Amino acid sequence: MAFHTFSGRFLAGLALTGFMLAAAGCQSGDNGILNLGFGKKDPTAPPPPQDPKVLASQLQAYCPKVAVRDGTAFFNTYAKTAAPKPKKKADVAQDVQAAADAAAAPPDDSAKIIYQASISDVTRDCSRANGQLTMKIAVAGKIVPGPMFSPGTITMPIRTAVMHGTEVLYSQLHQHQVQVTDPSVATQFVFTDSSVVVPEPTAQDYQAYAGYDETAPKADKPKKNTHRKKAAATN
Repeated sequence: MAFHTFSGRFLAGLALTGFMLAAAGCQSGDNGILNLGFGKKDPTAPPPPQDPKVLASQLQAYCPKVAVRDGTAFFNTYAKTAAPKPKKKADVAQDVQAAADAAAAPPDDSAKIIYQASISDVTRDCSRANGQLTMKIAVAGKIVPGPMFSPGTITMPIRTAVMHGTEVLYSQLHQHQVQVTDPSVATQFVFTDSSVVVPEPTAQDYQAYAGYDETAPKADKPKKNTHRKKAAATN
């Protein structure tokens, strides 16, 4: 009978000790997996790190990076095809079948390429004066003549821009011209926009871009005056 009593007290003591150890583990601090709110913060623990501040010297040396957005690193031009002649009604069925075949397999337009232009590298340089940041954005690339190319001057639409979040600080479309004389080799080119002027940044949060902009509307050609002058009245 004494053995059973001793065993019961021993097991009860072990259960009580285990509960106290578990409670101590729960109250060990804020870093425990289980924290029931019984513990207090350790006064000797170091404070949480603060957001790093940009020093004035670092901000003065800051020059926004230039990136090339997806889809703006290449520019292809194709030869225009002549307008098709009117067809007879008997050819309508053939045209419908040809359209269906074209939708199933996109046509190969490689034979119609005049030239392909690509951007291989971008860089920039910055200077400050009178509360403004002046940038020089440089674009390097090459032009590869296609089957329909003939020597001469080509024009590429290159856009440079500077953004502050979603705000456009600067955006300019340039019609950069390059003289290509040898259709058998690629021609290297370098374009520089030295007119980028934006407000001096107060944080390192500007982003510059450079790339081809094929979607930009072309300048309208001047319209000719079609109004005829009235003939002077004769007596």
